[in-house]
Amino acid sequence: MSENQDVITVEGLTKVYNGNFTAVDHINFSVKHGEIFGFLGPNGAGKTTTIGMLITVLKPTGGKATVLGGDIAKQSLDVRSSIGVVPQEYTADEDLTGYENILLCADLYGIPRSVSKKRALDLLQLVELTGFKDKRVQTYSGGMRRRLELACGLINRPKVLFLDEPTLGLDVQTRAATWNYVKMLKKEFGMTLFLTTHYLEEADALCDRIAIIDHGKIVVIGTPTALKDSLGGDIITLSIQQDTDITDLISKIEHVKEVKKENGGYNIKTASGEATAPLIIEALRKRGYVVTKLSMAKPTLNDVYLQYTGKSMRDAEESRENVFKQRMTMRRARQ
Repeated sequence: MSENQDVITVEGLTKVYNGNFTAVDHINFSVKHGEIFGFLGPNGAGKTTTIGMLITVLKPTGGKATVLGGDIAKQSLDVRSSIGVVPQEYTADEDLTGYENILLCADLYGIPRSVSKKRALDLLQLVELTGFKDKRVQTYSGGMRRRLELACGLINRPKVLFLDEPTLGLDVQTRAATWNYVKMLKKEFGMTLFLTTHYLEEADALCDRIAIIDHGKIVVIGTPTALKDSLGGDIITLSIQQDTDITDLISKIEHVKEVKKENGGYNIKTASGEATAPLIIEALRKRGYVVTKLSMAKPTLNDVYLQYTGKSMRDAEESRENVFKQRMTMRRARQ
């Protein structure tokens, strides 16, 4: 398979729950062979729902998608046999050992024990769990469990691996170690990986291309570098002592391209932060405003998210999808 060949194609893919809540809204994208493609968005943006449809667990309401040439609706068995999945939740049986869990996953794929036993040992070595293979999973740390889930997802030697929030809940050190495993799968095995995350630094560090998704819609797709470059300059963050809106004042200053007020402060996009910052300070001083904070930085993915969605990724409110699910849970509880 050539590097430029699409292994995942999605056209108008849509998921509506109960006929009144659209979790995924007519999305379009493709994933090329050997790339790490990321879905970046807050909890409930539609990331997990999209993966659920692509791995044939959820039935789409509309649109179509293919994985490795197989239609997710019409050829679901073919799709499932050629992919691996590392879900958001821990799925390993805590009463079994790590080795036994991998063998169980192999059994579900119909892999003969004569093959799976050797393959399980190789995978345990790959994720550095050989010394713990005969210990029950209930004794594993969070990082060890995540590595075991990764090994289980690789037992059928998939051509495409789906990872749903692969480092959710892990500490910084364990998260970085997981990143190394993901990079290794691409580098050494040429594997195509589709991951979802709401960690900005994770998307930036791992993904060849990123699709930012918000309220079930893809708002932009590109490489991390291209997305940040699309903002066209530096970002100045400013706060003042007075409780006054100075958006119009700042927007008229030379070199300023855009001003957005957020959480009591201002995010200012400019072609040159070094040239613009002194002009802003001087303009505010002349009008009696007291600057309490001013910092300058190159654009980040959080700035990109703010630009395309109108809100900061870190401050994104709980989504409609989570609210909907909670309402449905409460409704069922009353019945």
